[in-house]
Amino acid sequence: MRIGTGYDVHRLVVGRPLVLGGVTIPFDKGLLGHSDADVLVHALCDALLGAAGLGDIGVHFPDSDPRFKGIYSIRLLERSYQMVREKGHALINADATIFAQAPKLSAHYTTMAQTMAAAMRTTPDRINIKATTTEGLGFVGGGDGMAAMCVVLLGADAV
Repeated sequence: MRIGTGYDVHRLVVGRPLVLGGVTIPFDKGLLGHSDADVLVHALCDALLGAAGLGDIGVHFPDSDPRFKGIYSIRLLERSYQMVREKGHALINADATIFAQAPKLSAHYTTMAQTMAAAMRTTPDRINIKATTTEGLGFVGGGDGMAAMCVVLLGADAV
């Protein structure tokens, strides 16, 4: 078994859609980044790649590469998980936390888990998602950005 962690953060701006876990969430701001800036998927990719000893998302999908400009991050997750599988590992479970002052996200957890699970060809029950505020503190609490962290457990390919 192998454990990996991932963390990502992006600034919130007007004029971009808010995409979390591959799902567009109704909100007046979205996350700014080279891709769709999906902090949840990026944290999951980093956790998967780290657990498999494959570096991080920036190594495989650098923001200096125009191929990844505006990319739907679920495509990055598909490729990341493919690399994990090629190393003989499979997801046992992922546990993720989104840090956001707003909007409320609990109504979207199931769809996010289903979307990410489909990208990895696994079942949504292997992915746990939760969110928390920072009680008005820091860049998240001030509504300037969002962050996500994720921990994954990988096992042998037969899982």
